[in-house]
Amino acid sequence: MLMSELTAYPTVREALFYEKLLDGMVRCSLCERRCEILQDSKGFCKTRINIDGKLYTLVYGDISAIQSRPIEVKPFFHYWPGSTALTFSTWSCDLDCVWCQNFHLSKVEPQPAKAIYCPPEKVAELAIYSGDAGLCASFQEPTLLSEWTIPLFRSGKAKGIKYCCYVSNGYMTLETLKALFEAGLDGLKIDIKGNGETYKKYCGGADVEKIWRNAREARKLGIHVEIVNLVVRNVNDDEETLRWVIEKHLKEAGPETPLHFTRYFPAYKFNNPPTKVETLEKAYEMAKKAGVQYPYIGNVSGHKHEDTYCPDCGEKLVRRYGCYILKYLITEDKKCPDCGTQIHMTGEHVRRVRM
Repeated sequence: MLMSELTAYPTVREALFYEKLLDGMVRCSLCERRCEILQDSKGFCKTRINIDGKLYTLVYGDISAIQSRPIEVKPFFHYWPGSTALTFSTWSCDLDCVWCQNFHLSKVEPQPAKAIYCPPEKVAELAIYSGDAGLCASFQEPTLLSEWTIPLFRSGKAKGIKYCCYVSNGYMTLETLKALFEAGLDGLKIDIKGNGETYKKYCGGADVEKIWRNAREARKLGIHVEIVNLVVRNVNDDEETLRWVIEKHLKEAGPETPLHFTRYFPAYKFNNPPTKVETLEKAYEMAKKAGVQYPYIGNVSGHKHEDTYCPDCGEKLVRRYGCYILKYLITEDKKCPDCGTQIHMTGEHVRRVRM
């Protein structure tokens, strides 16, 4: 097949984020890799291709998975609690983490000839039909789907969808982040893998400072942000790295931004033992002592640090078990009922019945 023939497929569209260079080369500006791509070649993520000096996305509306899921699964604990979001993904990733949980999606290149195109307005209608409060791009890196999520989020908000969010590694450019915000993105969960050495050795490289910058700039835009640190045994579970993550979180995301320390389990190409729960508990206490108002422990169902506590008086305000809210005491004006402290919470509490 000639490269130019790819453009006949509905999931192949000209990219929004790139610039033309000399001799038919292009520079992608979707993520901070900023790949410079020769004609008839793809970028690092394999979802962008240079055809005759123009950059094309190969995944416009190529949806690899779609499911209605609780927002707490992401995890978002302070963003539309109790609600569900229609959650979807495409293929591939702009990182290469050796412990990826969703490698069956993130390690697969798109195939436009086999793709089934999903129009954005139809997915927005499906969310409404399913009774979902929100739209969420997740499972693999959603930044790669941005040309499609931009019209999807606009359509969703126009139809009455309450929120639109990304579950992301946070490596998009500011140009992409701002375009998503203007289209309706109002929630962003960012994974922090560790320090720069962690990204270099285990994740295919990335400038972690750009990720923290995006957390800071998203907050400035008014986007709800939550940070998740996957704590991996014998990789980023040492006290020095945990302290670094906590200090960067306080500086760039702020003390009221939730910080989740999540338990790792072996996956894909990585077989280190699961994270010790004691390590997560130590990270939690370090964060609390440093001034993080809402630290959490994740992937340890039933742990007391899945719950939300008032940062002032210590009252338990939200009791959880995994993705289910068992008790919710925060007042309608988002305050602690005991001491009146304002609780950092975005959106309404949606009471979901456990099935």
